[in-house]
Amino acid sequence: MANEPASPADAPSRDGPGDDADGTDDTYVHQPRSSPPRQARPTDNDFDWRGWLLVGVVVFSFLVVPTAILYLPQAQSLIASLGLTMRDAYLVLPLLPAFLLGAVAVWAAVRTRSN
Repeated sequence: MANEPASPADAPSRDGPGDDADGTDDTYVHQPRSSPPRQARPTDNDFDWRGWLLVGVVVFSFLVVPTAILYLPQAQSLIASLGLTMRDAYLVLPLLPAFLLGAVAVWAAVRTRSN
């Protein structure tokens, strides 16, 4: 039994994981900050006029314009009074939500980058 220590005092300490022979513990212990970090971004509860603008554009694009396209044949006199033909109306009406959605997307991207 040459590998056993001569006395228990000569044996390495095995009190817990990570204990070195000198008694120091080299395992990681989380030390929380004294104050919580400041939030830089708005929370999920911040749904202000910008959110409602996006909701309005989406409703206009996916509900109002398709409904208007369905009722274009009944509104021929209104379209003629605006100086448009039916072909012009069918081309211009879908462009409105395309331009609005594109403008809102660019606005949101630029706003996000500036924050």
